[in-house]
Amino acid sequence: MGAQQSAQDDHHSQEVAKENVALRREIEHLQVALRDAKKTQQQEQKDEPKTTTATTRPTTKMTEQELEKQLLLDVHRCGEEEGVDSAQFASKTECDAKRIVSIIKSLAASNMVIFSETDKSKVNLTEEAMSFIESGSPEARAFEHVKKQGGNGVPLPEFKKLEKTISEVGFKQAMQQKWLAMDKATNSVVAKVDEITDACQKYLKLIKEGKKEDVPKKELDVLIKKRKLAKVETWKEYLVKQGPEFALERKKLEHDLTKEMLANGAWKTAAFKEYTLVPGAGNIPGSGHVHPLLKVRRAFREIFLQLGFSEMPTNNFVESGFWNFDTLIQPQQHPARDAHDTFFMKTPAKANFAPEDYVEKVKMMHEVGGHGSVGHNYAWKREEADKNILRTHTTAVSARMLHKLAEDGFKPCKLFSIDRVFRNEAVDRTHLAEFHQVEGVVCDKGLTLGDLIGVIRQFFAQLGMTQVRFKPAFNPYTEPSMEIFAFHPMLGKWVEVGNSGMFRPEMLLPMGLPEDVNVIAWGLSLERPTMIMFGIDNIRDLFGSKMQLQSVKNNQLCPLGLEK
Repeated sequence: MGAQQSAQDDHHSQEVAKENVALRREIEHLQVALRDAKKTQQQEQKDEPKTTTATTRPTTKMTEQELEKQLLLDVHRCGEEEGVDSAQFASKTECDAKRIVSIIKSLAASNMVIFSETDKSKVNLTEEAMSFIESGSPEARAFEHVKKQGGNGVPLPEFKKLEKTISEVGFKQAMQQKWLAMDKATNSVVAKVDEITDACQKYLKLIKEGKKEDVPKKELDVLIKKRKLAKVETWKEYLVKQGPEFALERKKLEHDLTKEMLANGAWKTAAFKEYTLVPGAGNIPGSGHVHPLLKVRRAFREIFLQLGFSEMPTNNFVESGFWNFDTLIQPQQHPARDAHDTFFMKTPAKANFAPEDYVEKVKMMHEVGGHGSVGHNYAWKREEADKNILRTHTTAVSARMLHKLAEDGFKPCKLFSIDRVFRNEAVDRTHLAEFHQVEGVVCDKGLTLGDLIGVIRQFFAQLGMTQVRFKPAFNPYTEPSMEIFAFHPMLGKWVEVGNSGMFRPEMLLPMGLPEDVNVIAWGLSLERPTMIMFGIDNIRDLFGSKMQLQSVKNNQLCPLGLEK
């Protein structure tokens, strides 16, 4: 066992010796190449005609390849622990530091070297500051000029004749330091102290001598930022060391795998260049994110479609007052039709594309009633019905669809809509001037209140609300009407979730629907359940300008429809 270990150690020592011999030969080869290149350049310079004067000396610039070889050689000489300072290397090779930095980063990209950065800075004085060092600061010169004139000072007009550096800049600075003052009685500039210390000149001298640390930070900031007498120059210096794939010469990387390489086996030892892929390749691509309202809207829509409902077209935000109010037998004096509850259009102000015979039937139902109803007993006005408004509910769309159903010939149907409506309400944490309404409508013969309750229970069970209660209510166009309450498991309490009812015969019969046809309907807002599901207590954080884009990106999946 000992003999075997000794053989292994001898073999390892031989391998290390071979590597050292090869490395020394490579170093000698590079040194010879550098000397030859230098001799060649010197010979070329001798052969060139001498056109320079005695005071100028031509400089020899090394190529990028020569600089890279010299840098690698210096890094190798320094060993693994020490490194090469980029500033010293630039000075040694008489090259621009930017060229050296470019070479360092290129080698680092190939893992041949590693480097650490050090931030450096230097304060350089302007020409104006250098003149202040020689002659004194403007404020000191202004003070000395006034002091020489004696206790009466210098008349202001005479003082202003001095050079601007003294009469303006110097005077201002001397006034701030309370060296000089204005004597209003004589309109003269007078001295307020007997002696001064020219701090500006003193600090500028310290900066020139490279002792900026001795200048108070506040005064240094004034000289640099306010008085612009100095500029801060910043740069980075690099300490370069051997990298994991260090070598004295950069290996040539193959771009492609060729058939020749496969044939002769050269691919086994060849080094290949990495593919340059699109930045961020392999990462999840940036994309849009679905708004919480749209998530819940999609879930509601899927529930309606699973229950066999068809979606109504709701692409007209603007409705006439006729379809929004009158066809629902809502009187024209109703408070909901006032400007403080409804948005009225200015252009176009009026439009009504309802059939005239249907308009006449609706008018008669408002004025005198019919089919057992006494109507509202008032003079119905066509101009009020023709006013254009932003629809206050999607029931206007339901009225259009029911009228079309009567025209085309009655057949049972189940309809739904989810879209935006508008009301002139004050915006607060629970109300907006625009929101989304969810509406379901079932039309068939012999429907009763029990059918309405059953359909509503089935619908809300799909939302995860299996406990539902009803409370009698009043709606202008439904009778009977009910408010819907559900026990919400996420909140642990009963909450109002919608409104419902059966459309009144006064609304359906003028459309031409048979007398034994009933229509049951219910509706709710989209925002309220969305706020509950996503834990939002202010509706303005859900919809509008205060909605944070980051919250759209990070919001959870809609829980509806996940548990089946």
